[in-house]
Amino acid sequence: MAKIKTTFFCQNCGAQSPKWLGKCPACGEWNTYVEEVVQKEESGKGSWKPQSSTTKKASVPKKIHEVNYEESPRYVTGDDELDRVLGGGIVPGSLVLIGGEPGIGKSTLMLQIALILVGKKILYVSGEESEAQIKMRADRMAAKNPECYVLSETNTQQIFQQIEALKPDLLVIDSIQTLTSQFIESAAGSVSQVRECTAELMKFAKETGTPVFLIGHITKDGSIAGPKVLEHMVDTVLQFEGDRHMSYRILRTSKNRFGSTHELGIYEMRVEGLRPVANPSEILLTQREEVLNGVAIGAMMEGNRPLLIEIQSLVSPATYGTPQRSSTGHDAKRLNMLLAVLEKRGGMKLGQQDVFLNVAGGLRVDDPALDLAVCASLISSYEDTPVSEQICFAGEVGLGGEIRAVHRIENRIAEAEKLGFKKIIVSKYAVKGLDLNKYKIEVMPVSKLEEVYQKIF
Repeated sequence: MAKIKTTFFCQNCGAQSPKWLGKCPACGEWNTYVEEVVQKEESGKGSWKPQSSTTKKASVPKKIHEVNYEESPRYVTGDDELDRVLGGGIVPGSLVLIGGEPGIGKSTLMLQIALILVGKKILYVSGEESEAQIKMRADRMAAKNPECYVLSETNTQQIFQQIEALKPDLLVIDSIQTLTSQFIESAAGSVSQVRECTAELMKFAKETGTPVFLIGHITKDGSIAGPKVLEHMVDTVLQFEGDRHMSYRILRTSKNRFGSTHELGIYEMRVEGLRPVANPSEILLTQREEVLNGVAIGAMMEGNRPLLIEIQSLVSPATYGTPQRSSTGHDAKRLNMLLAVLEKRGGMKLGQQDVFLNVAGGLRVDDPALDLAVCASLISSYEDTPVSEQICFAGEVGLGGEIRAVHRIENRIAEAEKLGFKKIIVSKYAVKGLDLNKYKIEVMPVSKLEEVYQKIF
């Protein structure tokens, strides 16, 4: 009997140590080292190995221009939001990891994709639900795929036997933390198990050209559970975000070897599944019956996609001494900077005021082009005077109170015009060489915060 080897792994970053450590030298976290049993087997036993292969020719170096390369067509799923985020569809042989909070809709999204891809043979492997539970959820969805197969199994060797018999066009694993390999003797979800199971699935995906989707759990701080090497191994990392108490979900990518990492997909959670939202600007703008103060509309870019969102702020005298500064969905440090600019350059006495800022719709934003909308909403609340609902803003505010140009201004103007706004206030440096006569919306160029104040009040 082979000697059982134990080693210690950091549960936060996956670092390995022969002895227990109180503080991880790699990531600096305390009390994260856990002892796990690792048993080394003969090479080739623990990973994906097609039955047809007997001997494999050794790899030799090739000149890069001699490498044969044929671009395989992507699988277009028919879900426009997912296709956009992936860069135009599913790449054959790709390994995609999708993470998100419990109950956010990861399993629903993957089951929905499996049912949408009619004409493809899909294998949906679940280690968390029984086959009856998956069928119950599939019955609520409108799409039906006769070639969608369901397997409730956690042992990777059993899963690969079924894959060899079925030969699916797409594989979904729900979730990677539930899988176990019999060649690693630690518990499911441990660092060594997650790494080994992912390595086996990666080898299968690359050798057969079958795309594989992995659903991953996340930790309390929002990062994907398991070793960081898990995110390095996969081709694409998707984050499914949103408040489970709200109906809208946001799918964004943090790593993509086959496309941009700046794209965004928005879904609405319904009883029958997730509905892709084609025009998110309409849902991010609250329909108000009366004009309110402290509200301004900003034109932002999320990847190549323009979005108009509502910025809400409340400025009131501080009752309990130290003023509060609170922002939801917006960078708190940037809010403090804009408040300092308004006080220094705009002459507003905000030092003894409580300031609360909120981005409507549950979005988290980091586009500097929203600075102008934030300043307009703060001025509106401070002066107790509403901003016209026919005006929107797109501009970055500098420390000198100047309005700086932002990129893709044509897309922002066109989106504001499409949604029926009458005026858009932008930096005068952004409209140089731009033909403003082709727009029906009135473009108002400004260079200083003082000009913005004069135009809107």
